[in-house]
Amino acid sequence: MVTVLPESDWTASRAAHANRVELLIGDYLQERARGAYHPVLDFLFTYYSFKPGHLKRWNPGYGVVLTGAQAEDYAGLASYEPVPAEEYQVRGYRVREALVDQRRSAIEFTLGLLTATRDRPPNLGCFGLHEWAMVYQGGVSALRHGTVPLRLGHDGTDDVVDSMKLRCTHYDAFRFFTDAAVPRNALSLEPSGRTDREQPGCVHASMDLYKWSYKLSPLVGSDLVTDCFELALVARTVDMRASPYDLTAYGLAPIAIETPTGRADYVRAQTDLTARAAPLRSELIARCQNLLVNGGVSSPTYRRVTSTK
Repeated sequence: MVTVLPESDWTASRAAHANRVELLIGDYLQERARGAYHPVLDFLFTYYSFKPGHLKRWNPGYGVVLTGAQAEDYAGLASYEPVPAEEYQVRGYRVREALVDQRRSAIEFTLGLLTATRDRPPNLGCFGLHEWAMVYQGGVSALRHGTVPLRLGHDGTDDVVDSMKLRCTHYDAFRFFTDAAVPRNALSLEPSGRTDREQPGCVHASMDLYKWSYKLSPLVGSDLVTDCFELALVARTVDMRASPYDLTAYGLAPIAIETPTGRADYVRAQTDLTARAAPLRSELIARCQNLLVNGGVSSPTYRRVTSTK
């Protein structure tokens, strides 16, 4: 099934996307150009490989033909191909059909990981201690935000880790633990075991939906990628607020997970993220299934869960 979009329709969608992204990161890009640091958005554009220019570019997704004169904007993109006029009685551009086979292994991996994650019960008992474990007994050299002080200092940060159990299930957080923190984790995590350990309550599992969506771009359209980016923005904000760093200068009030009240606040935020991530994860699963089974036939629309906070 192929959707053919008239120029007026898709250019309106492209303009709306540009406005949406501008509202999300426009001010940040201006500040970054002046050399400013941002603990949330810098991470989303350095740890993740999708740059602001990538996020800004609108893609309709696989199985959509863009028609009209402005479709020539896609003529120079390697992931697009022209559609012969005789094929659909209209000339236009679409994501290359061969791209599904070229990305098949990535689609299959993403489908397997997200399905396994979806089917596990959420674990809400980690309290965001991964960032604390990344500096535990590590001294100044372990600081990942060198210009930002620790709220409790080095000794106070170590005391918190000593007093609590590390229950990280996310390898890409675990791999940054200090040597002293690694044996304190309840699980010994390996890169090959992501599919066996990932669970939906993990803040990073919610955040990484952005990564899995953009890695499948442009087979996955920009609307879903940007939805996942918005969730990653919220998740990273929670992540940093619960970290050992003092980020009040950036307008981020701490979630003091060293206290019972702070731990309860973290679980509420984690629960909210888990609910918001679920429909996005389900939609990505459906997109992967459709790409593998029938080359990208549209899947059912999903419902966003909006935070009530």
